[in-house]
Amino acid sequence: MRKGIVFSLITLMVMFMAACSSTSSGNQSSGTETSGKQTNGEKSADVIELNYAFFAPAGTFPAVQMEKWADEVEKRTNGKVKVNTFPGGSLLTAENMYDGVANGLADIGLSSTTYEPGRFPLLAISDMPSGYPNAKVASKVIADLVNEYTPDAFKDFHIITTFASEPAYIQSQKPIESLEDLKGKQLRISGATTDLFKELGASPVGMSQSEVAEALQTGIVNGYVSSREVLKDMKYAEMVKYVTDYPLTVNTFVAVMNKSKWDALPDDVKKVIDELNTEMTDFTGDYLDNYVGEVLKWSEGEHSIQTVSLKDKEKWDEFGKNLQLDTVKKAEEAGLPGQEYQSRLTELVEKYSQE
Repeated sequence: MRKGIVFSLITLMVMFMAACSSTSSGNQSSGTETSGKQTNGEKSADVIELNYAFFAPAGTFPAVQMEKWADEVEKRTNGKVKVNTFPGGSLLTAENMYDGVANGLADIGLSSTTYEPGRFPLLAISDMPSGYPNAKVASKVIADLVNEYTPDAFKDFHIITTFASEPAYIQSQKPIESLEDLKGKQLRISGATTDLFKELGASPVGMSQSEVAEALQTGIVNGYVSSREVLKDMKYAEMVKYVTDYPLTVNTFVAVMNKSKWDALPDDVKKVIDELNTEMTDFTGDYLDNYVGEVLKWSEGEHSIQTVSLKDKEKWDEFGKNLQLDTVKKAEEAGLPGQEYQSRLTELVEKYSQE
């Protein structure tokens, strides 16, 4: 009987040890799976992530460009690069975009040089009324100028792409057909047009785009000066009824990458990004021109927006020309090739307008 008990105890011990061995083997197997996951994690870590910031909301034409660029980079690098986009000022705002990229808060930043008066004195010349017929011509001209006369402010960045808005137009609650109509009108403007509208007799008002709707509703402003896609994008067609058919200034947009981040990229990735530089200039110009055409048809039908012609166009032309010459003079006084830049600008506008 005692031997039977001892035998049973030995049998139980053997079974317990076997179970422990099986459990240990299972843990080793799990360890292999974990290792496999770690390997996958290492592969994931090899994916290059780029954070791309922009100050305006998604759906605006520069943000459409940003998303298109991100998709193309990911596709053309076969997933080697992942681009995280941050529109709407969610990472950096217009006030700190370029400085934020320089400091590494974002890898790439897209902003408008027009919003920083004084920082880009040569680009201020090409922002002036220059005979651009549309966004595509303005984008191609300014992209060439940025490449040929790269601003000192971009010397510590790698330029990703350059493009421009279509020329701005007065969009108002009452028709503006002459200098007399413009006199004393409170218009929201961007920095580049302040001096021009003061000379024309208006009362320029500086404010962010997000404040314009309320300002129109409360009578703080009688209209604004902007490219025309905002009629739909910002719902301004509900508050203004007239567009003055006279092209004014453009907004220049330049996307830049942190130089250290650029230097660390593999050559094949750099090649893809550089190939996209000119492609995105063309894409954005085409996209905006087509979209503006759709917006005008929509706004004229849905909201009865009317386009009015100027009665004293020659006087407006003279004001714009004199303002650009003054900008050229300031650039020359600062030791920059203002006259050469303006001559090249004129050549490029003619060249691309004929294509």
